[in-house]
Amino acid sequence: MNDSGAIPFAQSIYKAGQAMNMKNNWILRQNNSRFLLYYKSQIVKKIWLSPGRHPPWPACDSVHREEVPINCATPNIICASPKDGFRMARGSGITPSGMNPIITRRMSMATMNLAAHSGIEQREYKRRIWAWTMYDWANSAFATTILAAVLPVYYSQVAGATLPSPARATAYWSTGLSISLLIVAIFSPILGTISDIMRGKKRFLALFFSLGVVGTGLMVLVDSGDWLLASILFIVARIGFNAANVFYDALLPHVAREEDRDSVSSRGYAMGYLGGGILLAINIAMIQLLPGTLGPRLSFLSVAIWWAVFAMPLFVRVPEPPAATAHLAPGQLVIAVSFQRLWDTIKDIRRYRELFKYLVAFLIYNDGIGTIIGVAAIYGAELGFGSVELILALLLVQFVGIPYSLVFGRLPSKAETHRPFYLAFVLFNLVALPLVGIAGLRYLPAEVVGRPLAPFPATAGAVGQGTHLVSEAGFRFTGRWESTTIQAAELGQGQDATYMQSAEPGARAEIPFNGQRIKLVHSTGPGHGIWEVEIDGQPVIDEDNGQPVRIDGYNPTERYGVSASLSVHEPGEHTLAIVNTAERNPSSRGTILALEAVEVLPPVRQSNLGTIIGMIVGLELLGLLLAFSFGGVFFTGLAEKIDTRNAITLALLVYAVIAVWGFFLNSVIEFWFLAWMVAIVQGGSQALSRSLFSSMAPSAKSGEFFGLFGIMEKFSAILGPLIFAFAATTFGSSRPAVLSLIMFFLLGGCLLTRVDIARGKQVAQDEDRALLKAVEG
Repeated sequence: MNDSGAIPFAQSIYKAGQAMNMKNNWILRQNNSRFLLYYKSQIVKKIWLSPGRHPPWPACDSVHREEVPINCATPNIICASPKDGFRMARGSGITPSGMNPIITRRMSMATMNLAAHSGIEQREYKRRIWAWTMYDWANSAFATTILAAVLPVYYSQVAGATLPSPARATAYWSTGLSISLLIVAIFSPILGTISDIMRGKKRFLALFFSLGVVGTGLMVLVDSGDWLLASILFIVARIGFNAANVFYDALLPHVAREEDRDSVSSRGYAMGYLGGGILLAINIAMIQLLPGTLGPRLSFLSVAIWWAVFAMPLFVRVPEPPAATAHLAPGQLVIAVSFQRLWDTIKDIRRYRELFKYLVAFLIYNDGIGTIIGVAAIYGAELGFGSVELILALLLVQFVGIPYSLVFGRLPSKAETHRPFYLAFVLFNLVALPLVGIAGLRYLPAEVVGRPLAPFPATAGAVGQGTHLVSEAGFRFTGRWESTTIQAAELGQGQDATYMQSAEPGARAEIPFNGQRIKLVHSTGPGHGIWEVEIDGQPVIDEDNGQPVRIDGYNPTERYGVSASLSVHEPGEHTLAIVNTAERNPSSRGTILALEAVEVLPPVRQSNLGTIIGMIVGLELLGLLLAFSFGGVFFTGLAEKIDTRNAITLALLVYAVIAVWGFFLNSVIEFWFLAWMVAIVQGGSQALSRSLFSSMAPSAKSGEFFGLFGIMEKFSAILGPLIFAFAATTFGSSRPAVLSLIMFFLLGGCLLTRVDIARGKQVAQDEDRALLKAVEG
């Protein structure tokens, strides 16, 4: 190519600018045989020349840019006169990889997806998928340690120690949770839309990821009484966590081919279960081994470090998807255009009818899923399961959920040859786990399965199982005692509380009881002293240090509803006594002893966890054998009909069985069998919901639509628990509330079957093509 060849070359660039009606802020950069045309830092045209044919442009550095002729240029410099719409520019150039040698204007999201998937090597494709799934590994530590296991308890017992009551601490925690969810629900759709327009999914992900990591890491500073700091940091971290997930999910259609999205989404959930479970196990060990509040605080810091380190592969390996729209007209603002496009999408709901029908179905059935996740610990505690059992159950769901998430990810794949085997295995569990669990309860010894024992009855001389207030008969008070009433508003609960208190040395409160374990409910404050606890006239010995139990009632502020658990070796009739020692903490102003109630707890269930887990593992091995032997014979035809929607429907059927079984649940063996059943479907149902949504949302608008998807997830975290609480309050027990969740799964599943998935996918593809056409002019 000679100097004369520069003229048609420059003219072709000029025509591109003319066609797009944009003549300002242009830059053209050369790199080897590739020329890249930029408009406001965005690539809008690429020109590839044959290898080795670099044009011998004459030098023009000494020429004033406004007088440069159109055929004047040097390597890495292209010059054109202002009347042609170009300006002089220097640059090192950027070489895109994996692109065909074509001339193209700025590509749409849909075109970019296709080119990336067909142009990159399979090895690079798998690396990007691995990097994307590693973010699930990274941020699931926040979900397990911060949201589920450690911070809620730490907030109530330590950070909220200066609040009037644990009920008030719980209320403040719930308020912080609601505020963070509301903020994310309001802003995620508009931020998602902005990310579509300005090519910013990874940038927004990085912003909120950083917000979440910093908020979580600073929780290491939260100590006793720092409830306000804990609330602020939690809100910041939760906003970062949830908002980052919107943009993380929005990357799915740009990372995975359509036929791979089910398995990739499921792989993400599996990695999340593994990563979150591993760090939770480490954090529990830290809390047990380190003194005081050091264990929990370092656990919070470890979550931030874990999240930050393992998120890096995504930012390094996964590319930023290109912007999805044509350039803005002069004077237009990104925020204004984003609001307008979001409003246009809502107004054009008939066009996305199938997608919005799916969102309604998702909102309903995810209400049930989210409620089961959210209230499982509360329900387990109400049934008498201890905190250790509940933590172990959480860990079991984390680790058992890994393989089952992968199984559900492969069920809808037409290319998967083992689908009959997977389907047979899931159906075996659906039937066998309830049958064997119930049969074990019926026929195995009570000391193995943890069958409930008869409650401790009241006798002529002692109170029985239940809560007994100091205002009721049964207590005997020696010395000078006063009654005081604390208003419900101060406590943050529904009714007033009456306390008996005494500052007299040697003052004594006694209550005979029939049982083995008791919970003493009292208050603490700046004027409280130190008390001794006796049972049957003997000091209660602390099993950890071998010393008599002494309760230090000092607290910087008045706090009500504080509890202490005590036990004796043998069940039966005993007498509990609390004695004012007249001693006090050096920081205390007095020696007050104040009591509200004594609760006689249910009998201790005897069970053998090793035997129960062994039964489940044996049952799973039998299921694998039967599925391998007969799955292909009996389930091939049915497996061929399983698509993503049917796999979700299967998971909802399992959840319906869980809701019914949960209503009757009343033994340790059922508790563990049911937890295993939850692990089977929890990850797979949510992963497939995400991938199904991505297939019906335009790739070019993934940020916008995953913002709407995030709203539905946030509402499901609000509506379900509210309905659960209403049912529990109405019936006075959580059992009917658990059973009521079946309506979410049945109704949501029914609505899901009415969604025309094929039409929804077609609308998404048409929208992508329309955006491409608009960009190309």
